[in-house]
Amino acid sequence: MHCFRSPVGGIFRHVRDLALAQIADGHSVGIVCDSSTGGAREEDLFREIAPLLPLGLNRVPMKRQISPTDFVALMRVFRSIKALNPDVIHTHGAKGGVYGRMIGTFLRVSGSRVARIYCPHGGSLHYDPRSHSGRVFFALERLMERITDAFVFVSRYEADAYAAKVGRPTKPWRIAPNGIRPEEFVPVRENADAADFLYIGMMRDLKGPDLFIDALARLRDQRGVAPTAEIVGDGPDKPRYVAKAERLGLSATTRFHDAMPARAAFATARIVVVPSRAESMPYIVLEAIAAGRPLVATRVGGIPEIFDAAADRLVRPGDEPALAEAMAALLDDPERAQMEAEALRASIEPRFSVEAMAANVAGLYSASLAR
Repeated sequence: MHCFRSPVGGIFRHVRDLALAQIADGHSVGIVCDSSTGGAREEDLFREIAPLLPLGLNRVPMKRQISPTDFVALMRVFRSIKALNPDVIHTHGAKGGVYGRMIGTFLRVSGSRVARIYCPHGGSLHYDPRSHSGRVFFALERLMERITDAFVFVSRYEADAYAAKVGRPTKPWRIAPNGIRPEEFVPVRENADAADFLYIGMMRDLKGPDLFIDALARLRDQRGVAPTAEIVGDGPDKPRYVAKAERLGLSATTRFHDAMPARAAFATARIVVVPSRAESMPYIVLEAIAAGRPLVATRVGGIPEIFDAAADRLVRPGDEPALAEAMAALLDDPERAQMEAEALRASIEPRFSVEAMAANVAGLYSASLAR
């Protein structure tokens, strides 16, 4: 049973890919997640996967922050999972990690043999350990480790961040990088009317859409002509970014779209920009590289692990002038941009696959159940 809060973005992609690989290997799989998050795109994805889940799809309200309603939701989820008696509860993200590991512990007390697995996916690890919130969340993470049987980290960065901020895990752990499917390595060619740049992702400051818009304005001021851009994604902060583009005079050259499949979005622009302030192991970077798209990205989280020998091309996070400079460099030299894209694509193909990710996780399940 996979338990997580927010069915959007990379965490949802990770769970779907892992669940489908596990089903293909003959396992019975289910999903528990929040019922109040996600849009039309996520509903379509749920409709696709729900019939394939022998243990079902259970969606209950889960607030992002700690809330009195958590107890009610926790008990609802516990009752439904208890009836299924799973061998493994694989939890994802901070809130899903608390729900799933507590439910697994309740099941253990009642005599069930269940392994409690936790993958942070960044989550609380993005907090500053010197802040009040950071101290609270990292204390909670240390407490929850007592009812955890094993950890999965999606990048070396995530494992190191956990060790530095929470403490080195005392329970077994593995690094299982996000993987992508073979068909995603088929190159995507841009449309004839493609824009110059694409941002695709969640509409929140952590992902940097504000920096992307500022970089577009900087390039316009430097060149006298605004570059064209597509911005794809959803989130409660989206109206603020639309207003920002209008305020900076970019409305005529910047178009906003609801969430759409990544490969469809890649065709709308020549260059993909990932201006994140924080990440763990972002799928959008892997997807863009696999599709052969020129890419500007920041040096955060596991992105340097993806770029490997080409990591010196990454931009310092939060540095809008440097982001604009990197965007301009690829725009002005399309031949170099495509050569770099093809070299990156060749470098990740043997290293990031769904099959390797699922096999790594399956090995951890088996070892945890054996103990």
